[in-house]
Amino acid sequence: MLTCIIRYHIDPTKRAEFEEYSRNWGQAIPRCGADLIGYYSPHEGSSTLAYGIYNVASLADYEAYRARLAADPLGRENYEFAQKERFLLREDRTWLKLASAPHGDSA
Repeated sequence: MLTCIIRYHIDPTKRAEFEEYSRNWGQAIPRCGADLIGYYSPHEGSSTLAYGIYNVASLADYEAYRARLAADPLGRENYEFAQKERFLLREDRTWLKLASAPHGDSA
């Protein structure tokens, strides 16, 4: 399993737009095949950092998921919404693999 963490730098005056964008992905991402952990908007501290986190089984599965997302009506609409409203100033993706499993005491 791979985890994708997207770090966004957002326009702090457009937090509501980012949250709408996040809710839309909350519908489209699971429908298109990724395991969405969630989208997180600023609350305390930085007013410009936000995150999206989801899991996929492999990079091949990621490529198939991205193709489905690009073809999804809500996915396309959400991409266009972000372009039109310009609330995303920067977007960086990091891929991680869980190193601490298994968790807890199995006894």
